[in-house]
Amino acid sequence: MAVGDFDAPATLTAAVAGTRGVFLVPPAAFGPDGWDVDLEATRGAAVIDAARHAGTDHIVFTGVASFDNETSWGSSGKRQIEQALADSGMRYTVLRPVRFMENYLAQGMPLDGFVDGVNVHLFPADRPAQMIAVDDIAAVAALAFSDPGRFSGRTLELAGDAVAPTAAAELISRATGYPVRYREITEAEADALGEQIGNTWRLAHQGHGWHADIEQIRSIHPGLQSLETWLAGTGAAVLKSRFAAGD
Repeated sequence: MAVGDFDAPATLTAAVAGTRGVFLVPPAAFGPDGWDVDLEATRGAAVIDAARHAGTDHIVFTGVASFDNETSWGSSGKRQIEQALADSGMRYTVLRPVRFMENYLAQGMPLDGFVDGVNVHLFPADRPAQMIAVDDIAAVAALAFSDPGRFSGRTLELAGDAVAPTAAAELISRATGYPVRYREITEAEADALGEQIGNTWRLAHQGHGWHADIEQIRSIHPGLQSLETWLAGTGAAVLKSRFAAGD
């Protein structure tokens, strides 16, 4: 295993030496003032620069799906990384996944996961919201690496299903045997969690949202999972064990 430090560019050059492809997922950077967009973008650009100097053939970058504009949660730094890729002269593919189905497994977070059987988030309760299983992101990334001629220069918004939060809670209740429900936070609660979360709350309540072409992604990756198939595969078992333990 080659190890590199996002904040030490020389180590990145050594880490990517001899590689044909790089799967780029720079970590979100948080500081005293919240999400550090500039640091996130700098880290992504450092990997791109190292890969270019190492002669890497193809970068697949996983960012975040477009919600409406660049004020939505988590988008700003990732769009800067996308621009760095476009300017690099390298062969690249951009994957923009929506919210993960695995977010239902989150613990200790102000949004998502379950606390006392309640899933808390900013999405309107009865409006479908797109989601995707992380295994499907990996599957599309693998396809991009295996056929760079087909995927180079493409930006793909990734989603596998669109389910309203209240309907998702009903599916999870049936799949696990434990009654759960959804609670939509208020605008004031969203603002208290940060500017980008507040902005995303407002966009969502103005009717905006993720808009991946699910059927297009299914044509690329026929094994694309719905929330029901994800629950049947691994999700329900993990949730059931946590509910039973009182987590």
